[in-house]
Amino acid sequence: MYKSVSAEEAVKVIKSNSSVYIQAAAAAPQALIKAMTARHEELRNVMVCHLHTEGEAPYANPELKDSFHVNSFFIGKNVRHTLKAGNGSYTPIFLSELPLLFKRNIIDLDVALIHVSVPDKHGYCSLGVSVEATLAAIDNAKHVIAQVNRNMPRTHGAGIIHVSEVDLFVESNDDLPTHDIVAPTAIESKIGDYVAGLIEDRSTLQMGIGSIPNAVLTRLTNHKDLGLHTEMFSDGVIDLILKDVINGNYKGINRGRALSTFLIGSKRLYDYVDDNPFVEMRASNYTNDVSIIKQNPKMVAINSAIEVDVTGQVCADSIGAHMYSGVGGQVDFIRGASLSEGGKAIIALPSTTKSGVSKIVPYLKPGAGVITTRSHVHYVVTEYGIANLYGKTIKERVKGLVNIAHPDHRETIDRQYFDLIKG
Repeated sequence: MYKSVSAEEAVKVIKSNSSVYIQAAAAAPQALIKAMTARHEELRNVMVCHLHTEGEAPYANPELKDSFHVNSFFIGKNVRHTLKAGNGSYTPIFLSELPLLFKRNIIDLDVALIHVSVPDKHGYCSLGVSVEATLAAIDNAKHVIAQVNRNMPRTHGAGIIHVSEVDLFVESNDDLPTHDIVAPTAIESKIGDYVAGLIEDRSTLQMGIGSIPNAVLTRLTNHKDLGLHTEMFSDGVIDLILKDVINGNYKGINRGRALSTFLIGSKRLYDYVDDNPFVEMRASNYTNDVSIIKQNPKMVAINSAIEVDVTGQVCADSIGAHMYSGVGGQVDFIRGASLSEGGKAIIALPSTTKSGVSKIVPYLKPGAGVITTRSHVHYVVTEYGIANLYGKTIKERVKGLVNIAHPDHRETIDRQYFDLIKG
């Protein structure tokens, strides 16, 4: 059905001055990545672009800057150092619009490195745990190289491709990167209580990975008929699905299905989604399309932030001028939830950093980017309560956000803000 070659042979199609897209998250094809990087002495000025990827990123070594330049659409931990070292860049882009960069040839792709399940008897492979912009990359790249892995789950939805769409195959038997659930702290649990209290029965949820989303999910066991329409999810939803808490019966679109564009979790998650028609994987220009999201009544978007100023401006991608992560899908879902009938847009975060610095601030740090504007936000939640900002004046917002800041910082935040506007 298909003929495989070695990874070393496959990546020979990558030439100097090429642009390469790597499939995201837990689907980053490690065998192909390592083989490409091993050719660094004969390659120059190769642009490697991707969202967050799990696993190793050896091409991001600053010592290989003449060979590879990293272009991140969302900055993961494994490439974050490249921005300071000078061998990496960041391209701000809504996750909903990322496929358009390839479809419109704004980025002219030479090679797509993808990671797929073993073909079925009809010759169809699955993109498994990550679809995002990979379909657009496949359609527009000059060469498509697939790492075929028996450990890649076969997921349902739009991420199904025929072997004829792939130019070169490399067989592997790699385990996928995993993320195990970490028990939430007391602060995260308190935030989870507040957020869960905002979620009504028959709501549809968007939430990501991490301790706060997991804390929220553990508080939903008594809810009824929830839906899932998100850009990503992890293990925390499995038990809620098995208990029929999440069933999708009252979603406005893709009813009876859990919708996502990528997954990261434990082996239990990967086994659960394998050949499971309840889980539908779609490209990010579908999952994150505001006009699609808003069709779900009671759509609840739960996102986080690095800092929030007292007028409601949300910084989520940088620490001051230093880029840290990316736009991702926060604005897509905040806006979709806002336009949904009965929807709620929520920013949930601890009141302080681990070192005690307030995350509720009188003004954002110099150079900080505003991901979600003060006009977008409905609710901001910390362990000290809920501030409902929707339809509120600036003075009302200041009061509400100061009240959910850490008590040690409230007076200073209030004074500094009013000193600023008086000046």
